Amino acid sequence: MSKGQPDRDPALPGRSRTARVAAEIGRAIVSGAYPERSLLPGDAELMQQFGVSRTVLREALRTLAGKGLIEAKARVGTRVLPRSTWNLFDRDLLAWQAREGFDSQFVTHLSEMRLALEPEAAALAALRRTNHDLESIFHCFDRMAAPEISREEFAKADLDFHLAIVIGAHNPFLRSAAALIEVALMGLLKISSPAEDAGRLGSSVEDHRRIADAIAARDPESARETMKVVIGVGMRASRIGDLAG
Repeated sequence: MSKGQPDRDPALPGRSRTARVAAEIGRAIVSGAYPERSLLPGDAELMQQFGVSRTVLREALRTLAGKGLIEAKARVGTRVLPRSTWNLFDRDLLAWQAREGFDSQFVTHLSEMRLALEPEAAALAALRRTNHDLESIFHCFDRMAAPEISREEFAKADLDFHLAIVIGAHNPFLRSAAALIEVALMGLLKISSPAEDAGRLGSSVEDHRRIADAIAARDPESARETMKVVIGVGMRASRIGDLAG
């Protein structure tokens, strides 16, 4: 491809082409197709592969560098950095990992982060929630408790319930961590969902009701401890699901 050749997908704006290239390279790194500490192909090869200009490619690589995935050095090339440098809170990086699938260790680490964040979010929501926040939480709960709910509907309602609590905590740092909670919960529910078994579903719904009731009663300690129970149940179920798979 010559330097002046236009990018493919001319209907896409430049930013979208950049995002597409960043996503494809990012997923390849996350999947291990480009292993840690390996060198990416050169600019000319990547430009040919993705059908983009040098400007678009360089911007995509800068995006990935900002996420801690790669580092470019003159006369050396662009190297994939070790996972320890990756910004695992980054929404794109979490989404790419979700698309590639989770191993049991990754799910465990995500669950541990939920355990560090969500009980305190529930406690803060009990102290700070508005009436509107409470309505949102109970609306999500009502969806979870709907009769004959499908696995997909339960997963969406469960996620919305937990995110409504994060919003009700009124802490901007917790809001920024919402992507991690979303990916963690969706990963767990793909492995093992309460909606698969009537007994587990009833128990899960009751546990979530206790969280909502504690927030309504402005009881932070009860909200915190019940959230710990819910996350712990999910962690145990994911290990069973992983072993069963």
